[in-house]
Amino acid sequence: MSPASSPASSPASSPAVRRRSSAANRGFLLVVLASLCWGTAGLSGRVVADRSGLSALDIAWYRLAVGAVALLAAWAVTTRRRGPAVRVTRPVAVRLVLIGAGLAAYQFAYFSAVALAGVSIATLVALGLAPLLVAVGGALLGHGRPSRATLVALGVALVGLTLLVGVSAGADTGTTVLLGALTATGSALGYAVVTLSGGGVPAGTPVTLVGFALGALLLTPVVLAEGLTVPTDGVALAVLLYLGLVPSALAYGLFFTGVRSVPGAVVSIVTLLEPLTATVLATVFLGERLAPAAAAGGLLLLAAVSGLYLRELGGRGRAVAAPGA
Repeated sequence: MSPASSPASSPASSPAVRRRSSAANRGFLLVVLASLCWGTAGLSGRVVADRSGLSALDIAWYRLAVGAVALLAAWAVTTRRRGPAVRVTRPVAVRLVLIGAGLAAYQFAYFSAVALAGVSIATLVALGLAPLLVAVGGALLGHGRPSRATLVALGVALVGLTLLVGVSAGADTGTTVLLGALTATGSALGYAVVTLSGGGVPAGTPVTLVGFALGALLLTPVVLAEGLTVPTDGVALAVLLYLGLVPSALAYGLFFTGVRSVPGAVVSIVTLLEPLTATVLATVFLGERLAPAAAAGGLLLLAAVSGLYLRELGGRGRAVAAPGA
């Protein structure tokens, strides 16, 4: 056997290929862990609300504030590893403010939707519609029409949304579920603002840190005007800290480390574990039940997002924004 054809020297077994494969496997695992962490946010918020009486506004503020402190600590520790500071121009500053406002709106609307419609419906609607709104918004901002794939995915998602919300509203207190679904749609809009605004921020800018800090800052006057509630229940306090540390700071660290070595289309599909995790946890721990037709609607919603990502992102190999905002 010639050296060129020997297994030891084949490209598939070269050290560089093995290192890339190992990095991809490790990155895939990190993205999975980040998605699973994000999937616990809805349940955590519900537990805090039930045990402490905190409002959705309070929970959103605490999550952003605790997450900002944790991210700031991580940023300070890694200061020496970074290159020179990025110059923040006025357009970049405007984008960062929009990211902060979008995060504040996303968090407040999401936890409000959880209180109204439950964890399963709130998460499926918010995270099912958000990527589709991003795709449509991106096409409109680019002065182009949405692609056929985007329109088909949007149509399928609307059918799924109708099944999910319509059946659930018919089986429960209809007005409350519909209001929760509308609130979750507002959460999806906030997510879309965050994603579209983040696209023009230069690399090296601590987007997540700035977004969390600005989001907490923007909510602070409203929280103080309403009267900030400090939880006294030990379990509620522990879960609130968990909410700010694990599904927020830690999850984003895992995600942005993992996406460096994983194709964008794969990341997009893996992050759909978040709404699935939230639904399973809500079923097991909160006793939430989706009717078969409603569950089919949720699956249609997720299938629409999967199809869109595979069509639009898979072929281009682009990275995607973190959906757990």
